[in-house]
Amino acid sequence: MAVFVLDKRKKPLMPCSEKRARQLLERGRAVVHRMYPFTIRLRDRVGGALQPLEIRIDPGSKSTGVAVVRKDAGTDTVLHLAQIDHRGAKIRKDLQARAAFRRRRRGTNLRYRAPRFDNRRRSDGWLAPSLQHRVDTTVSYVAKLRRLAPVMSIAQELVRFDMQALETPEISGVEYQQGALAGYEVREYLLEKWGRCCAYCGAEGVPLQVEHIRARALGGSNRISNLTLACGPCNQAKGAQPVEVFLARNPARLARILVEAKRPLRDAAAVNSTRWALKAALEARFGPVRVFSGGRTKWNRSRLGVPKSHALDAACVGEVEALRGWDAPTLVLRCTGRGSHCRTNVNASGFPRGALARAKTAFGFRTGDMVRAEVPAGARAGVHVGRVAIRATGSFNIRTEAGVVQGVSHRHCRLLQRRDGYGYSFLARSA
Repeated sequence: MAVFVLDKRKKPLMPCSEKRARQLLERGRAVVHRMYPFTIRLRDRVGGALQPLEIRIDPGSKSTGVAVVRKDAGTDTVLHLAQIDHRGAKIRKDLQARAAFRRRRRGTNLRYRAPRFDNRRRSDGWLAPSLQHRVDTTVSYVAKLRRLAPVMSIAQELVRFDMQALETPEISGVEYQQGALAGYEVREYLLEKWGRCCAYCGAEGVPLQVEHIRARALGGSNRISNLTLACGPCNQAKGAQPVEVFLARNPARLARILVEAKRPLRDAAAVNSTRWALKAALEARFGPVRVFSGGRTKWNRSRLGVPKSHALDAACVGEVEALRGWDAPTLVLRCTGRGSHCRTNVNASGFPRGALARAKTAFGFRTGDMVRAEVPAGARAGVHVGRVAIRATGSFNIRTEAGVVQGVSHRHCRLLQRRDGYGYSFLARSA
């Protein structure tokens, strides 16, 4: 894995090998500038020869792959692989909770005040916060890489999912203008689809209710593919259970329902919504961005025998004749945020269950800092590297790649990097 290098004036130079970086640090010619991604700063050099580097991006719904590649004649060399794990689902859940709290306060304290719905303005190109987060975190990491390496160009995979082809692969022509409900109402469509009987017990000639196969409480949607028909007793008995649990004793009927149900398209919709916004944000800040199709990325990866992963897909974006160095470890950036404005924790019902400390710092550390703890003895003896969660008592928790280590004294902790809204870990080298 290459190490990023800065000169004496913090200008980016060409990355070097781990061995070379170790030699420079041992001889006192360089100091550690940043731990994640690992960067050194030279103490005796200004400027130097540069080669063309390119940042390649493979956008995704839950994770985005990023690769820094040196473009050589005929062969591209991978210098850095990264995977950004977004927290769009967490943002969506928090916004839903905030909306619930606000509805409750309006109903309890402001019953006389009329709700306002018609004066909310959204600018052109507005994205939901959970989607805008994907764009912002990707642009932020690209900006960070441009400060650490002499990047000359940016390439992005411009993914586009055909939503109707995902649902009906044989669709063509005028059928694209006819949705699943063409000529039907929702209930009539479900009656026709499920044979006018209960999907769970097969009862006919009884009142049928519209039922979610995957309950809304478990993240199910209102798409037609997630709806079925059930009689009243079956609907009540199933409740919010997963359908696999409810029909565990009837595998044949379960298999039929799962065949009829279609996979959710939420992730594909998220990528479709953000692909142009990401390209526009990159071009507005860094200049022209080259775009390539997802089919070309898959063809490059298959032709070169590169395993499937978000970061390696990014390395295969664009015009790639040969690729080396792709078996380097991948740096995983887990988006954690920088904390919240809440002054209390709440229980499942939304009632406060404890006040949070006002002080954000304890013994020189803040929650989210990357630390190295060397515990000499005791049940937690050993070296622990990870993200720290502080306590006023001085007994910290450290989240490492192996799990959470609780009750580590602040005296054993050494700061590696101040918090920046991300948790860092590494994926093993690709096979």
